[in-house]
Amino acid sequence: MAETRLIQGRYQLLDLIGRGGMGEVWRARDESLGRQVAVKCLKPSGPPRDRSFTRVLRERFRREARVAAALQHRGVTVVHDFGEDDGVLYLVMELLEGRNLGQLLEDNGRRALPVDDVIDIAEQMADALGYTHRQGIVHRDLKPANIMRLTDGTVKICDFGIARLAQDIGFTSKLTGTGISMGTPHYMSPEQIGGVAVDQRSDLYSLGCVLYEIATGVPPFDLDDAWGILVAHRDTPPRPPRAHRAELPEFFDRVVLDLLAKSPSQRPEDAGSVRRRIGLARTGGERETGPAGRPYPLPAARPALPPAAGPGELPVWTRSMTTGRRATGTRSPDAEPVDHAAALTGTWTTGVRLPASRAAGEVPASDALRSLAGRHEEGLALSRIGRWAEAEEIHRAVATERARLLGPAHPEVLAGRYERGICLSRTGHDTEALGEFGQVAEGRARAFGPDHPGTLAARQETAYVLGRLGRHAEAHRVYAAVLAARERTAGPDHPDTLSCRHNMAFNLGRLGRAEESYRMSREVADARARVLGAGHPDTLVTLFEVAYALGRAGRWQEALDTYTQVARGRVLALGATHPETLATRQEIGICLGRLGRGAEATELYRTLVHDRTEASGPDDPETLRARHGLGVNLGRLGQWEGALTEARAVCAARERTLGPDHPDTLVSCREIAVSLGWLGRWAEALVLYRRVAEARTRVLGAGHPDAAASRDDEVRCLQQLSRAASFTEPRPSPPPAPPRPGAPSHR
Repeated sequence: MAETRLIQGRYQLLDLIGRGGMGEVWRARDESLGRQVAVKCLKPSGPPRDRSFTRVLRERFRREARVAAALQHRGVTVVHDFGEDDGVLYLVMELLEGRNLGQLLEDNGRRALPVDDVIDIAEQMADALGYTHRQGIVHRDLKPANIMRLTDGTVKICDFGIARLAQDIGFTSKLTGTGISMGTPHYMSPEQIGGVAVDQRSDLYSLGCVLYEIATGVPPFDLDDAWGILVAHRDTPPRPPRAHRAELPEFFDRVVLDLLAKSPSQRPEDAGSVRRRIGLARTGGERETGPAGRPYPLPAARPALPPAAGPGELPVWTRSMTTGRRATGTRSPDAEPVDHAAALTGTWTTGVRLPASRAAGEVPASDALRSLAGRHEEGLALSRIGRWAEAEEIHRAVATERARLLGPAHPEVLAGRYERGICLSRTGHDTEALGEFGQVAEGRARAFGPDHPGTLAARQETAYVLGRLGRHAEAHRVYAAVLAARERTAGPDHPDTLSCRHNMAFNLGRLGRAEESYRMSREVADARARVLGAGHPDTLVTLFEVAYALGRAGRWQEALDTYTQVARGRVLALGATHPETLATRQEIGICLGRLGRGAEATELYRTLVHDRTEASGPDDPETLRARHGLGVNLGRLGQWEGALTEARAVCAARERTLGPDHPDTLVSCREIAVSLGWLGRWAEALVLYRRVAEARTRVLGAGHPDAAASRDDEVRCLQQLSRAASFTEPRPSPPPAPPRPGAPSHR
């Protein structure tokens, strides 16, 4: 973005303050009022095939910007204006002079802040949260990077509303490949981890995590590992802050531990009560009181908690977790601090961490390596929003240059190649992706061992790509080996183990082993519900597969009930117009049709066509799939003119976008012929049946079942013409069952 850029003819961009995965933050001048402001700029450039991305992003940006602009409190960043200019969404805020809490910790050498500062920050944060919670606003992403301490000592919480936007759109990172979408795990509440609805008490838990870290220098669970941290939040009592730092006041210990209660009902009722407790204690006022006026226990009344739980006290599936880096960032002495979780929220930074060390010595802190680390993060950010082709180009270039500087076997090189493989598989380049994953798996096995989580992740992706290539037997063998290793090293209920079992169940279905696929999917769904919660997106993905297996077995009522359960869960977790919610509604329509409930199916498809068109456009493959289902069910109701109209429109769009010989185009062409037959127009139907038969024979081969079925259609049509010629009442063939929509994702 040019430095001379003028936003809306009013905001002159002056200096780039920082850059994140989703845009930039500029120091700017408000020409109308003559004041300095900060402008966050976000260009909503989603994947070209997903036009709904831009529409949804704009809608939610405006909604959440209004939320942020409505907040007026000295402890909340003031939002002056927002809008869109030449395709760029912008948010105008007060320009803050100071440092965020993460930067203050870094400035202090990762050591705790002075006690007086900690208590003052705690009181100001609680006051600001109390205000926002009274407005019905929950932040959802409190962390040190989102809390500023200005030069005059004022504490401000940043990015209300915008934090929720990042979460809703899915910009936040995914941990351990399990599909748990989140920001920084060190500050997440147990209910966020469980995927259930959150209220202001979730912010109170995150407040406790932040206060714990600035008071002790470490977060409550300093495990430097994503999943281990999540499990600790859920299961492990934290050490009292005074166990790290005896000079902390006893009342502060009690406040923080109350905030970190596992159950929301055991935390303080609201942030206002927390502020009052701190204020009374720091001024030597009256004895603290809890909810309903009950006194909080004196120090002696609270038994000391045990030291931090060791691996043996956590669930068995956390014991083999690998070591990562602290969410707030550990850094080399000459590296700039960075918040890799920053996207729309938090500190925007141009700093990047240094690569790992060479086996034979330290990697020089060169500008080239710093730049490559930053570009790698840029590639990850593009992947998170589905811009796979652009991300692939970045990861390919970064991996090539890192290999030149570090050697081809370096872990950073393998990490880049792994990410490139992911991008290749998402853009249909499966053969090339297979080669990347194979090389990464071999390199990681040599460097870390065959059972290392990184090695197993690469092998699991290898199996996934083999399945996409139709090599399901090979994929099954790889899945079985990876599953055995995951169960041996991580345990049966580890999310990565469950992910592998889910993929294996999906693949079993493609091998024709429907009953085994159903049983395994059912077991995985039950386990995920137990570990993650019944409404967690991963649980719902597996339940979707259970329903699919039930449908393949002809158990349509059970499939309908299960799809309905999935749809309800996805509406709550993802929203009514999320692609996965719409996909589930499509499956419900198929079940209704199979059960003879054509009127209900027709009504569902009419609504689905409208929603698909609004979300993705009239020619999107999923919109056309919904229109195809609508036409099929119109035929089931005997409304053949309407069915013919839908079939012709869908066929024309598919031929235009997919080509005349694409399988979906041929299905629609046959649907036209079926409708014509029911209308007694057999000569016109014969032309189309012959076209489909010839195309399928040419593309699939004469022996393919679809080609044979098309020849049978042609024969039946000729028979009907013969009967019509001899004045015999035509007896058309029944309408075909709707084709199975694209197989559900098993990610």
